[in-house]
Amino acid sequence: MAKIHLRDASPEDVPTILALIKELAMFEREPDAVVATEDDLLRDGFGPEKRFGCRVVELDGRVVGFALWFFSYSTWLGRAGIYLEDLYVAEAARGHGLGRRLIIDMAQVAVRHEAPRLDLSVLDWNPARGFYERLGIQHRADWAPYRIDGEALRRLAADGS
Repeated sequence: MAKIHLRDASPEDVPTILALIKELAMFEREPDAVVATEDDLLRDGFGPEKRFGCRVVELDGRVVGFALWFFSYSTWLGRAGIYLEDLYVAEAARGHGLGRRLIIDMAQVAVRHEAPRLDLSVLDWNPARGFYERLGIQHRADWAPYRIDGEALRRLAADGS
């Protein structure tokens, strides 16, 4: 029987986490989009100004998946929530319930932090949508995501000067 263990990521896990992030980018059809480095992850996840948390799942002693999250804030609730930026399990490790275990683990992280909600986004074509819905995570069709980045963000910022 396979041995499964969930835990907080450590700095030693960063090379593996970055490799899994790159696998996720391939899965999401954006293989060249990852510009993050090990140094970025070390600085922002394990440095003095921690910007994200990360949980990893091990299968038989090897890290094969992760959930990377950060605090969001609800002005209406007056509480910090948790935003799950990425959840990924390596393809070779699927079929052991690791994704489900990571989601349950993230729900437990939210409850430990007294966060009233756990938010995440899923690409509209991703078959994991059914998985999330079976766990009770609801699609919010009433909210449309918006984003500005790159040069458009810099132009907008420059308009304020």
